[in-house]
Amino acid sequence: MLNKYPLWKNLVILIALVIGIIYALPNLFPDDYAIQITGARSSTEVNAGVLDRAVEALKAEGIEVKDSTLQERDALIRQTSSDAQLKARPTVQRALGDQYLVALNMAPSTPDWLRSLGAGPMKLGLDLRGGVHFLLEVDMDTAVSQRLDALSGEIKRQLRDDRIRYRGGDVQGDRNIVLSFRDEQSRAEAFDLIKGQYNQFLLDQKRDGDEYQLILALTEKEVKSIRDYALEQNLTTIRNRVNELGVAEPLVQRQGADRIIVELPGVQDTAQAKRVLGATANLEFRLEARPDAPAGETEEFGFRDNPQRTARLQRDVIVTGNNVSNAQQAFDQNGQPQVNITLDSVGGDLMNRATRNAVGRRMAVLFIEYRTETETKMVDGEQKTVDKRVVDKGIISLATIQSALGSSFRITGLDSIPEASELALLLRAGALAAPMYFVQERTIGPSLGQQNIDAGVASAGLGFLLVLIYMAAYYRVFGLIANVALTLNLVLLIACMSILSATLTLPGIAGIVLTVGMAVDANVLIFERIREELKAGAPPQLAINSGYSRAFVSIFDANVTTLLVAVILFAMGSGPVKGFAVTLSIGILTSMFSGLMISRAIVNLVYGGRRIEKLSIGGKLANV
Repeated sequence: MLNKYPLWKNLVILIALVIGIIYALPNLFPDDYAIQITGARSSTEVNAGVLDRAVEALKAEGIEVKDSTLQERDALIRQTSSDAQLKARPTVQRALGDQYLVALNMAPSTPDWLRSLGAGPMKLGLDLRGGVHFLLEVDMDTAVSQRLDALSGEIKRQLRDDRIRYRGGDVQGDRNIVLSFRDEQSRAEAFDLIKGQYNQFLLDQKRDGDEYQLILALTEKEVKSIRDYALEQNLTTIRNRVNELGVAEPLVQRQGADRIIVELPGVQDTAQAKRVLGATANLEFRLEARPDAPAGETEEFGFRDNPQRTARLQRDVIVTGNNVSNAQQAFDQNGQPQVNITLDSVGGDLMNRATRNAVGRRMAVLFIEYRTETETKMVDGEQKTVDKRVVDKGIISLATIQSALGSSFRITGLDSIPEASELALLLRAGALAAPMYFVQERTIGPSLGQQNIDAGVASAGLGFLLVLIYMAAYYRVFGLIANVALTLNLVLLIACMSILSATLTLPGIAGIVLTVGMAVDANVLIFERIREELKAGAPPQLAINSGYSRAFVSIFDANVTTLLVAVILFAMGSGPVKGFAVTLSIGILTSMFSGLMISRAIVNLVYGGRRIEKLSIGGKLANV
């Protein structure tokens, strides 16, 4: 029996190895340490003059510059080491001043010809590349309050449509709406209407002097539903915003009843990340109050561009940013920036109902932003820095309604193109259902990540070297063949992770080490089976064939069992556990391919196709 693969099988193995080598090559070109220069405000331009000032400041301090590049909205200066990067940041910040933000970053160095093939290096996790870790808390009280305000507006519109006269209707306390009526009949009609359409309330009737009151209280079930929705909606919105940031393999997950964890590998510009993630760029569309409107039914707001200029608006909200299904930055007939808004079906219907009877009146677009400021105050006799939660509300535009509006309209009155683009981006990504506040922030620098990489690579390399030495010493020629297959297995593993854009973490390196052990185990099973066949008197070619074919079942069973465990770990784990599971899963598949296919192909190349009298496989020689 002559051991030979058919031509097509050899070609498949060869093509797989060529593809693997090409897509593993970018990992030989690690990202450069760099600093990134952006404007402190979206309207601040980073031009060639700014970049030249930064480079000159670095040269004056004796900090070596590897390369400098002016990009579309920012500038990138590459350094030769992590130490140079850490020294460069404060130097450039001092030179440019507060108008610009200087952040640590990592810049790709993959050759253009590899990029043209879509090849890129593995993505590194937070523990290897560095990055930022945020813990955000969702303001659940505001979530309930906002929902209660919306329901109050809906109920009052419904009462007006049914010509039921009422007074009040404002939110009182944490979860109550109080309506007052002149007679018991009106209250009874309102009671029936609300009970039939709004089952999220518990209704109670009281009398206060000449007024007949109807008190609506949110049920505990509805409060829990609002809180759960707020958290899930914010999770979805944050994921969308992270995608807009272009972060590879971010972690966005729920923690407890009201908190969200966000990890952004490779991001060192915490200011930009916090601005995009935490921005509660919501909108409210309200009609301007009539001159004779009672003070209790109106609110007064300043304009964003000029707070001294104010307008009185109705308390009732027509629609909010939650009803926006699409938003795009554009220009009006005068070349000024605007945002084209498309509402969902519910929002379009509400807008049409509110504006068809308000032609000639003015409608305001109210911009609402929640943010956190720090302030120093005395706490228990000591000065401490505490977070202060601030709500900014300002009118963007106040325009006259020319005709009934529907699902599509535009917002004007924006200061700049970047402001219009950012507003459109945030609305498109989805409005936060409730404001969030940063309660914890941690930055892992690239230097610490590099230490983890060095330690991980050293441990994996040492283990791999010891395996190579053992296999070559114990199994002779077959051991050398196994070593070649093991090396190609690592190449294929790295290539697969690069192609799939999988993230390598410190536990992932442990998964690689475990994969090497499993690949060795497959070769040991095969070689020991060959030795048993030789001891039983089988000819060398038959022993090779029997060794590979009869060891297949044991190898397949062991690897499939481990693969199932890896899949369960990925499905139920999070963070580092998932990183380990991904690497292990890919490694199992590549080790089976290398142990059963590549190893066999090399053995066929060395021994197949000819008559042989002996095999060098651990000291035992077999004659024909």
